[in-house]
Amino acid sequence: MKNNNRIAIVGAGVAGIALAILATKQGYQVSLYERNSNISSIGAGVTLWPNAMFVLQQMALEDEIKGLGGVPSFMRQFDKFGTQQGKLNIEDVNALSGFASVTILRRDLMNILARALDDLGVKIQFNCSMTVEDIDTLKQSFSLVVGTDGRMNSVVRHTLYPQEVKPCYQGFINIIGISQLEEGVLDNAIDDFRGPSERFGIVPVKAGLCYWAAGWSTQMDKLRPLSAWFDEMHQRFINWPVPVQNVLECYDKSSLNRIFVHDINPLPYWHKDNVLIIGDAAHAPLPTSGQGACQALEDAWHLARHLSRHFPLNVENKYELAHDLDKVLTDFYQQRIVKTSAIQAAGRTLAQTIFGGSDEPKSVVSGISAEQLSEFWMKGL
Repeated sequence: MKNNNRIAIVGAGVAGIALAILATKQGYQVSLYERNSNISSIGAGVTLWPNAMFVLQQMALEDEIKGLGGVPSFMRQFDKFGTQQGKLNIEDVNALSGFASVTILRRDLMNILARALDDLGVKIQFNCSMTVEDIDTLKQSFSLVVGTDGRMNSVVRHTLYPQEVKPCYQGFINIIGISQLEEGVLDNAIDDFRGPSERFGIVPVKAGLCYWAAGWSTQMDKLRPLSAWFDEMHQRFINWPVPVQNVLECYDKSSLNRIFVHDINPLPYWHKDNVLIIGDAAHAPLPTSGQGACQALEDAWHLARHLSRHFPLNVENKYELAHDLDKVLTDFYQQRIVKTSAIQAAGRTLAQTIFGGSDEPKSVVSGISAEQLSEFWMKGL
C-alpha cells in the first residue's frame, strides 16, 4: 500500500503556512520550504475581511488575531483637500457576514501563523532557494507539491508554465509604512484620500498604531535610490489633509518599503500532475482589491477540505492515486477561479479609477452596499 500523506509546500507566506497548519491537522506530513532566512513581513499591514476571519476561526486563531488587531467601524473616502466623498459602514458588513473585519500588522499576522505551525511540530526549512530541477525532485518524493512562492518569481509556477508567466506592472507604486501616533488622534475608520493619479490610504490598528500606503502613477525605475522615492512622497503629499501629515511625521523609517505594483492575468490552470500553485503564485490581485491575504487563506482552507474529502491518505493503486489527485486539483481550480478572477478584475478596475489620470477621482465607497460586499466576500464559504 502506498503512503499518500506527504505534502511539500514551497513558500512560507500566508497561503503556505496556513495550508501547512490545516494539512498537518488533517494528518498529512508537511515539509515547508522558504527561500529567505526568516519569515517576510513585507506589506506593513493586512485587512482581514470577514471571509479571512472565517478561515482563521476554522484554524482556531480568531481570538489571537483579534487580540493584536483592530476592528474598524467605517471605510471613508476623501478628496485630496479632505472633503468626504463616500462612507461605508463596516459594522454592517460584519453583521451580514457573521464575522469581524480585523486590521493587523503583517508581522503580527505572520508571527501568529508561525507559532501555530510550530505548536504542531512543523519546522520551516529556511534558506531553501528552489530551482525547476528541485521541484522535479520534490515531485518524486511527495504526493503533492504546492507552490505558494509569490507573485513575482514563483519557481513552482515556472514549472507549470515554462514560457514564464510575466507579472504585469500596473503603472503605479506604493510606498508603505507603519506609524505610531498618540492614542485618540486616529478615528476608528479606514481612510482613503485621493487626488488625480494619487492616493494615500490610512488603516488604524489600535492605540494610535496604523499602517498606510502612498501611491501614485509612475514609470518603473529600479535604479532610482529609495531615498529619492521617499523624498518624492513627502513632496507629493506635503499639502494633503492633516491625517496624512500626521502619519508622515512619525513613521518608523525601518518599516518603509517601495513597491512597483504588479499582478498577473488569470491563468487557465493551476496544476499539472502533482504540482499545484495557490495564493499570489496563482492569482495575485492588486492591493486595490483588498483581498490578497484573504484569498490566500481561502485557497488554503478550500484545498485542505478538498484533500480531506476526496484524496485518501492511503491507496493501493498508483494510477488510482493519480486519478484521484487530478480530480481533486481540477475541482479545486474550478471552484476558485471564478472568485479569484473577479477579485483580480475588481482590483484592476479600482486601480484604473485611481491612477488612470482622471482629474476627478470617483467615489467608489458610496457605490458599494454592505450587502454586495458581504455576498461577494463570503461566496463559497
